[in-house]
Amino acid sequence: MIFNRQDSKQTILIVDDEPANLRVLKKMLEDQYRLIFAKSGEEALRLVQRELPNLILLDVMMPGMTGFEVCEQLKADLLSKAVPVIFVTALNDEVDETKGFEVGAVDYITKPVSPAIVKARVRTHLSLVQADDLRRTRLQVIQRLGRASEYKDNETGMHIMRMSHYSKIIALAYGLSDFAADNLLHAAPMHDIGKIGIPDSIMLKPGKLTEEEFTIMKTHPEIGAEILGDSDSDLIALAKVVSLTHHEKFDGSGYPKGLKGKNIPIEGRIVAIADVFDALTSKRPYKEAWTVEQAMDFIESQSGIHFDPDLVVLLQQCLPSILYIKQRWQD
Repeated sequence: MIFNRQDSKQTILIVDDEPANLRVLKKMLEDQYRLIFAKSGEEALRLVQRELPNLILLDVMMPGMTGFEVCEQLKADLLSKAVPVIFVTALNDEVDETKGFEVGAVDYITKPVSPAIVKARVRTHLSLVQADDLRRTRLQVIQRLGRASEYKDNETGMHIMRMSHYSKIIALAYGLSDFAADNLLHAAPMHDIGKIGIPDSIMLKPGKLTEEEFTIMKTHPEIGAEILGDSDSDLIALAKVVSLTHHEKFDGSGYPKGLKGKNIPIEGRIVAIADVFDALTSKRPYKEAWTVEQAMDFIESQSGIHFDPDLVVLLQQCLPSILYIKQRWQD
């Protein structure tokens, strides 16, 4: 499978059985984009496998496969399902439009086409694709940094997976939006990234830390915040907040800033309780796993001290979902 990229221009596949329609769209778009053409649905599907365009302009009424059928096949294929499809068609019935969106199209352009409308719609949907790609890349960077921190700790990758999903469950129960809860799911693995900066003699010490060693260990939230820095990425900015605040305690006795109560960002409060619950109920080289009942008794005893009392209640309410995650991602 070869994806040809002759230059830096984004590639658009234009599919229409009428050569005149292909010429019209070519004239409108050739200055800004790399164009490839197909005169049938079958040819379009073959081209997509070879070229994987950034966007497809697809006629509906064609001999053989209709545009609807082509779009259905594109969306059923993992390779091409993310490529946006815009129908370019003389059909303007509401039923036709509904069908188009049902099979996965992102937009409609009605023939005869207007150059201004075609250029605007193409530009908009390619911008959305770029935004999705950028977010996906940032997410991959965050995930890899999170994995890097595991090499400095006795904790496992499954702990990172579990506590991140616990955080999302609790966030949704607290009332955060789906988008905010997903962001927290992806930012939570970065909570201990600062441990990269802690000496191995401390991180890997089998016994109890001395007071001086623990003082050094307590710098890892700020090291993490420094590693993540200032960013216009919502994910990285949230990861910084989580790194900096997940060791704060509700009564103000935590570190590094001694924040108290609701002055601790909600994301930090959520990750704190999710992290501790999983740590308590997991086996480590230095301890056996606590039972869920023992862990919940301890967490409830720390309500208003270490943990936000509202989140303690929510953790209890969400326990069936939490335990499902725990079972699914065992060490």
